[in-house]
Amino acid sequence: MPKKKKIIASLLLSAMLLLQTIVPVSASTWNLTGDTNVHDPAYIVENGTGTHWVFSTGSGIQVLYSTDGKNYQRSLPIFKEKPAWWSNYVPNQAGLDVWAPDIFYYNGTYYLYYAISTFGSKVSAIGLVTTNSISGGIWKDQGLVMYSNDASSYNAIDPNVTQDEKGNLWMVFGSWSNGIYITAINKDTMKPTGNSYRIATKSGGIEAPNLVYNRDTGYYYLFVSIGKCCSGLDSTYKVAVGRSKSVLGPFYDKNGVDMKNGGATVIDSGNVAWIGPGGQDVNGTNVIARHAYSAAENGAPKLLISDLYWDADGWPYYN
Repeated sequence: MPKKKKIIASLLLSAMLLLQTIVPVSASTWNLTGDTNVHDPAYIVENGTGTHWVFSTGSGIQVLYSTDGKNYQRSLPIFKEKPAWWSNYVPNQAGLDVWAPDIFYYNGTYYLYYAISTFGSKVSAIGLVTTNSISGGIWKDQGLVMYSNDASSYNAIDPNVTQDEKGNLWMVFGSWSNGIYITAINKDTMKPTGNSYRIATKSGGIEAPNLVYNRDTGYYYLFVSIGKCCSGLDSTYKVAVGRSKSVLGPFYDKNGVDMKNGGATVIDSGNVAWIGPGGQDVNGTNVIARHAYSAAENGAPKLLISDLYWDADGWPYYN
């Protein structure tokens, strides 16, 4: 190679290396294939088998699985018929319509929380089923976790269970009606114990809370979906986040606004291909699943999974 070309190539290489030091490496969105129709996905990799499972809103709780995390197939739903107790708390619930499940592994058992409700109402309930083997497909109904009605301050939907830095368990839940709440979870019953505390509100809509502790940053992160869901290409959902040094908050956005006062830093507002991203589920601290409405498929809700990264200031991001 002539000397001049070698110098140019060397300069280009140096420039590329410099850019890599000042521009964060983009987190990758996985190339998913197969059946990826979901709404409000809950994602987990099963111990032992390595199978990737996605539980989502739909009849009986919809189930997808993948052996490699990329190509998904649909399995049988969790419920084939209504548990008897559903009608006691949500008498007008439509058929087997189940919302926003959450999957949590603890002490050898998988805990699948879910919500039943009627759209636009606070007549709602959170239920629980358990199994020792997702692949085995045998789930045990653990009944009611909590409920709400039109006199309640909160709406008992969108459950998410997490473990704090000391090993204690907590559940965040709620939607629109006075926002997002948190309550302690009893390790024996895996159901709430004590009071519920409001930790986030937002005019125009807030729901789908997901609480994550990042040991590397020392913060608790409250991921939420803000805006309007469930309207296909007209949806205005966005994924937003705030953080706190305490599991009970207060959670602040990047501008220092308390999430109880409407604070929320948007990290995903969608794009021309994917409208209204939300219903997110953070797995550990390095993977985030959510749904978005496909412009190419006339607003069909699709599963998106991305690697989740953390910037130098301890805030999450992905592309």
